[in-house]
Amino acid sequence: MTLVMGIVNVTPDSFSDGGRYADHDAAIAHGLRLRADGADLLDVGGESTRPGAERVTEAEEQARILPVVEALADAGAIVSVDTMNAATAIAAVRAGALIINDVSGGLADPGMLAAVAGLDADIVLQHWRGHSADMYGAAVYDDIVAEVVGELGVRVDAARVAGIPDERIIVDPGFGFGKTPEQNWEVVRGLSRLTEDGRRVLIGTSRKRMLDVAAGAAGIALESEADRDIATAVTSVLAAQAGAWAVRVHDVARTRMALAVREAWEGEA
Repeated sequence: MTLVMGIVNVTPDSFSDGGRYADHDAAIAHGLRLRADGADLLDVGGESTRPGAERVTEAEEQARILPVVEALADAGAIVSVDTMNAATAIAAVRAGALIINDVSGGLADPGMLAAVAGLDADIVLQHWRGHSADMYGAAVYDDIVAEVVGELGVRVDAARVAGIPDERIIVDPGFGFGKTPEQNWEVVRGLSRLTEDGRRVLIGTSRKRMLDVAAGAAGIALESEADRDIATAVTSVLAAQAGAWAVRVHDVARTRMALAVREAWEGEA
């Protein structure tokens, strides 16, 4: 069964809901709502990775997220922390996080993989080619599926060398990171290359521009978050069919509904 990871952005500037849950109490309440909606995991982030976003200090990132991580973990949630900083990863696990979701795949902070190796936590290694300030500058590929698979393989090997066992490693193809919308869809069509070895794969398409491009090709405008969440639910079902371990989404309820229908259709309910 594909798990659902709910997004809790404790930031003023995330691309979709930046600022809405920047207050600790609002972020905690949002995380609890997502859990009540059926989220299996909650992914808490304190630094926006939208195109053009500026980095924040580790101190600011930790001030944003640690009270939220602790409160959600104390409430029984399985908490993932979206960070590229080793020091934040260590502090987050001490606060109760069980997964470190590093969108840079351990490249942004040379100490990340060694830090996670010494923690009782899993790690998500995402495909990444640079920070948000120049996210599309490296969106040049000859064979994007082969290159994404190969570059993720290099990060998995680096994690192993650092001492992280295979059973604690998750991979993410990084939709929207160093890829145009059209390139994202090429990766979608090659997802079986990532899932064929049985490794856990996290998929994150929620409210991303690739959905607008796909709808636009059919003459449809996604004019609201609700529209984008419906489109996201469709990609979540397709990701589940491709063997994804989990989908990372803003709207847990719609995704849960779509996955339940898919399970009934396939006779899994």
